[in-house]
Parts: sequence; C-alpha cells; structure tokens
Amino acid sequence: MATEPAAAESTVPSLVDRYFTRWYKADSFILLDVKGKPCEDHCILQHSNRICVITLAESHPVLQNGKTIKNISYQISTNCSRLQNKVSGKFKRGAQFLTELAPLCKIYCSDGEEYTVSSCVRGRLMEVNENILHKPSILQEKPSTEGYIAVVLPKFEESKSITEGLLTQKQYEEVVVKRMNATTATS
Repeated sequence: MATEPAAAESTVPSLVDRYFTRWYKADSFILLDVKGKPCEDHCILQHSNRICVITLAESHPVLQNGKTIKNISYQISTNCSRLQNKVSGKFKRGAQFLTELAPLCKIYCSDGEEYTVSSCVRGRLMEVNENILHKPSILQEKPSTEGYIAVVLPKFEESKSITEGLLTQKQYEEVVVKRMNATTATS
C-alpha cells in the first residue's frame, strides 16, 4: 500500500504537459537550425486559448552541459528593445507585432558564443520574461516554466495555422536521434 502513492505521483503530468501542447521549430536539415546554425532549436508551448510561450528546446546548445550564460539582452537593435513592449487593454494595444523570424532576445555565453532566440510564430508580443535578466541560470534550470523567453499571442484567424511548419514532440525526438546518429557517424 505504501508504494501506491509514489507510483501515482510519477504518472501525474506536469502543469506544462497538462495544459500546453509542445511544438518545436527545427530546420529540415539534420545538423542545422532555422538560420543555418547547429541545433539552435526552439520550443513553443501552445495553450488551448492560443497563447504561445516561447522557450528553448531541450537540445539547444545553451542547455547543454558546460555552458554558462553571461548575459541576456532583449535589446534587438539600437531602435528596438523588447523591454519597451507595453501592452494595454482588451485589444492588446501597444504590443509589438512579430514575424516567425523576429528576434526576441540574445543570449551571451561565457565561452564567447552568442545565440539569438526567434519568435517562431507570428503574433503580438504580450510579455518578455524579465526574471531571466536578473537570474540567467533559471533559463537553464527551468526552461519550460520560469525560464521562458516570451509570451506571444497569434492573431485569432492564424491561430490554427501557426503550427504548420512546426514539429510535434515525437517528430522532434526523431530529428534529435537523427542528429545524434549523424554526429556519431561523422566522428
């Protein structure tokens, strides 16, 4: 009897798994991502109310062992900062409109590597996670929850079509396996 609650606890899905559908943005090339860089994949958590939470995929280089985040910046260019996004009202006035390839933030690592995180979906920028600016380590520790990058609200009429070109979790896992097989074959 004492072992039954423990077994039940292990099968309970997390909040993210219960209420969000995971979609992945990975290029069709086995070893390259959307912009031609190796494995810089993104995860989009889509809620049933069409809101999308942009996070890093498990295979993203920032989440691999040995990487240390030095700095995260929402300053995209001299005239564009995602931190200046001010949303108000029922119709979300003032929200910055994003395309699929619009940069959300830049991640700078201590080894000199720089990674740009893209929106991956078209829509309005609802919020950015300012907590990762003060404590970048939560991006690595809890990428799907407290370490999210941003929240994007797709247009209502586009909410069904935003998943076109994105991979399901099973498809993404197959891509990751192919990558691992390709890297072991070339070594």
